[in-house]
Amino acid sequence: MEQRAIERLVVISNRVAVPKARGVAGAQGGLAGALNAALREHGGIWFGWSGQESEDADGNINLQRTGGVTTATMDLSHRDIDEYYNGYANATLWPLFHYRLDLTRYERETGRGYERVNELFAERVTPLIEEDDLVWVHDYHLMPLGERLRARGVKNRIGFFLHIPWPPTRLFVSLPFHERLVKTMLEYDLIGFQNGEWRESFLHYCRKELGAEVEEDTGTIRYEGRTTVARAYPIGIDWEHFQTEGAAEAAQVAQQRLIESTRHRTAMIGVDRLDYSKGLPERIDGIGRFFDQHPERVRDLVFIQIAPPSREDVESYQQIRMLLEQKTGQINGARSEVDLVPIRYVNRGYSHAELYGFFRAAKIGLVTPLRDGMNLVAKEYVAAQDPEDPGVLILSRFAGAAQQLEAAGAGAVLVNPYSPDDIAHAIRIALDMPLAERKARYQAMIGTIRDDNVQAWTRRFCEDLARARIGRRLA
Repeated sequence: MEQRAIERLVVISNRVAVPKARGVAGAQGGLAGALNAALREHGGIWFGWSGQESEDADGNINLQRTGGVTTATMDLSHRDIDEYYNGYANATLWPLFHYRLDLTRYERETGRGYERVNELFAERVTPLIEEDDLVWVHDYHLMPLGERLRARGVKNRIGFFLHIPWPPTRLFVSLPFHERLVKTMLEYDLIGFQNGEWRESFLHYCRKELGAEVEEDTGTIRYEGRTTVARAYPIGIDWEHFQTEGAAEAAQVAQQRLIESTRHRTAMIGVDRLDYSKGLPERIDGIGRFFDQHPERVRDLVFIQIAPPSREDVESYQQIRMLLEQKTGQINGARSEVDLVPIRYVNRGYSHAELYGFFRAAKIGLVTPLRDGMNLVAKEYVAAQDPEDPGVLILSRFAGAAQQLEAAGAGAVLVNPYSPDDIAHAIRIALDMPLAERKARYQAMIGTIRDDNVQAWTRRFCEDLARARIGRRLA
């Protein structure tokens, strides 16, 4: 197919990351940095919610140009935030897409709020879209947005990327009006998933529930005269930015701080948002099982769990924080000595530079989500290691990163995060792993983590979207 130049880019997401000026300490990395770089290169705009609440319905959009990137944000009302964001997006879609039917709330009003806010996004952003722009919509908050844009006459190439898992059909059909939601998604020209498993689940739904014509090998979906392509685009870390952060004084101070505080014990680290999808209570159970089986090793190992709070006004998140504190307290109460505690639980966040230092000091990285779209912490942990004395990554087989890193070779020690015995066994393996094996596992992973970075991910998606045929209806 003929190669196309990438046109001006319009990024639409729930929240907008306002770029910092280039050269400023702590400039953004990760997804925000990559999207801002793409917007600087191709021109365009990043549109989304400001994060602010306002009952003013005059439709004002705040336009800013910072660091060569134009951002456009709008406020939402209290009702919009409650129904669209806290309600349907985070109390219905998020738990369902992470296989947690027990936590999924189905409420008609929040569903209406979700549709209403997607319509509001379409109304506000449509005047900002120029004729040849590429439009890239992000994540579960805005799945119907492509259809809303089409209804307003937007004929551009429109792509969508889902940053979280797509559930199996037998789970997804529990969602009221699931057919309507997927039909709106088929108005996109290109749909991206984190890995092949999530893509295959989506294709299976389209074939089985909608009766769409599906080509498994190419991901082409034909339905009611439209053509959509679904592909896997595993997201990566911002390698160069992360290595720059690792060279900063803050990283070195953090590394030395952790080394000195562990008093010759092996440090094992977990860094996760305080979210039930991350498997934190199950992880603590696995650590407790390890100490039950090897009580003498309480002086060999210290576990540091960094868990910044998230969505604190949602009840299920309050419950998981209390449960995690309870489980950590029980193990520390049973296993602590006057001069040590086996688990350090830290309910706050740290800078990228500090995390780099902590990762480098920790000889085991424990990343055990129950379900995760990708999990970039796993990749950041490996990226921070000393090639001559690398640590061991223990990784849930249900993280999207497991599929990619497993394909790269025998790198991470994969575990079932639901099994305390499996986690305990993996900890013992990691503690006792000889240097030669640690180096071999590191080398098996580091190439793909370095090369399949977030800039390559952004470039691949945008190039594919630029080449896509606009799937207008034939009639």
